[in-house]
Order: sequence, then C-alpha cells, then structure tokens
Amino acid sequence: MTRALPLIVLILAGAAWGATQPLAKTAVSEGYRHFGILFWQMCIGAVLLGLICALRGTGMRFTRRDITLYTVLALIGSVLPGISSYSAAIHLPAGILSILLSSIPMLAFPIALLFGLERFRWTRLAGLSLGFAGICLLILPDAGLPSEVSVIWVFVALVSSLFYALESNVVARWGLDGLDPVQTLCGATLVGAVITLPLALMTGQFIDPRGPWGAPDAAIVATALLHAGAYTSDVWLVGRAGPVFTVQVSYFVTLFGVTWAMLFLGESYSSYFWAALAVMLAGLALVQPRPKAVLVPPAQPGQTGEI
Repeated sequence: MTRALPLIVLILAGAAWGATQPLAKTAVSEGYRHFGILFWQMCIGAVLLGLICALRGTGMRFTRRDITLYTVLALIGSVLPGISSYSAAIHLPAGILSILLSSIPMLAFPIALLFGLERFRWTRLAGLSLGFAGICLLILPDAGLPSEVSVIWVFVALVSSLFYALESNVVARWGLDGLDPVQTLCGATLVGAVITLPLALMTGQFIDPRGPWGAPDAAIVATALLHAGAYTSDVWLVGRAGPVFTVQVSYFVTLFGVTWAMLFLGESYSSYFWAALAVMLAGLALVQPRPKAVLVPPAQPGQTGEI
C-alpha cells in the first residue's frame, strides 16, 4: 500500500483538478463573471493555504521582494488567465476546456527556449506540432467544436494556457527567493484577492456572499477547496516521488476533466474531439519536461496554475 500511495495521490489530485473545468462551467452558468468569481476563490484559497502554512509551522513572509513576487504570480497565474478562462467557459464545453489545458506544457517549451532554460529538441518540437494538430481538429470547419460556438473562444481559452506556461518559466528562471511552494501560492492568492476585489466592485461583478446560494456559488467554493487540496497533494508528491513522476498529473487532469463533463454536465463529443484528445495527449507525452521548479501543474481557471 505504501508503494502504491504516490500513484493513488497522483490520480486523486488529477481527478480534483479535472473537476474544476465542469465547475467553472457551472460557476458562469447563471451570470457570475470572472472578477467576482476570482475574488471569492482566492479569498477561500488564501485562508486554507494560510492554515496549511500555520500547521506546517512555516508562516508567511512579506518583504518588498516577496510582495513583488506574489504580485507578478498573482497577475500571470491567476488574474489574467482567470479572465480569459472564465470568459471562454461561458461559450465552450467543459471537455474542450480540459483538452486545451494540455497545451500548457507545449506552450511552455518555446518560452523556455526564449528564457534559455531548455535546449532545442526535435521530440519537443514534434510534441508542439501534435498540439497544434489537436487544436486544428477542434477548430476546423465541421470538426470537434459545436457549430454554434465561435472559434475565437478557443483562442481566448488558449490565452490562459499561455499565461500558465509563462508563469512556470518565470519561476524556473528567477526562483522563489527562499519561499516554499505553499507559502508562495498563499501569498500570490492573497494578493490576487486584493487585486480582484476593487475590480469586482467597479465592474458590478461582486458576488454577495449572503445568498441565496445556488449551484454557481457551490461551484466557486468547491473549486477553491479542490484546488487547495490537490495543490497540497502535489507538493507532497514532489517531495515523496519526485517532480518527473508528479508532472504526469497533467494527463489525469485532462482525462478526468472530460470524464466529469460527460458524467455531470451530460456533454457528448464528436469523433474529431476524441481524435483531438488522443493527439493532444501524445503531444503532451513528447513535451513533458524534466522539471526543476514545477510547483503545480495546469489547474483550474483563475487559480495560480503552474507557478
């Protein structure tokens, strides 16, 4: 059982993160929009991660350098990708959103080349090409995308993947200045809440917590809880089984995202969709990195994903 425990935790973390795509679809189903959703998700996440830090005895740190780091990661790992993710979730099926998450490692590779973190490898280029082919299978006429959905929303969703890919490379390039992953995510989540509160109020997107509560409210809370639990499990896995093993959670995030969308949202897909899924997973296998600073894998919209 002890030897099987890392695999069990890996699958459970993937199942939890995969559930956040259908939950994102539910969160926007009755009119809630990105700033309001992001504010409450990050508030809940900051409280939970702060509690985890306290229980671990690590506390928090708020030097000027730390706050700068938290702010950068909050913007490129939460606020900006959250805007695009939740905007796309209004229009795209949750299964499509889950497939597009697998583009994060593919987009991370060319950014890593620009940052001087990786050397060119033909296998990675092949993986990137397969990722492009998978996206084409979704957006070409009469392909995997429902006919009533504009192709533009696929590219809006890919903006969030681009930010998550940028975020992982920023940390790999400049590090965390002595902070551990949970401290960093807690600080970034707290700063993200501070950033999104005035934006939610100014845009009229603030969500009144007094209720009445419905499915979107439950989805917001569930997303924050699942993310905190899955993230903590991921950090445990990195220490227990190593980053190369842990990064494989990306496969389970995509597969579970599609599965939960079918089970709980009743989504069904064309043969092009399944072909796109197979091609994207093959591309993901070819571009999987040998991570040095991967803290969390692709996650749900609006939460710091791959720091």
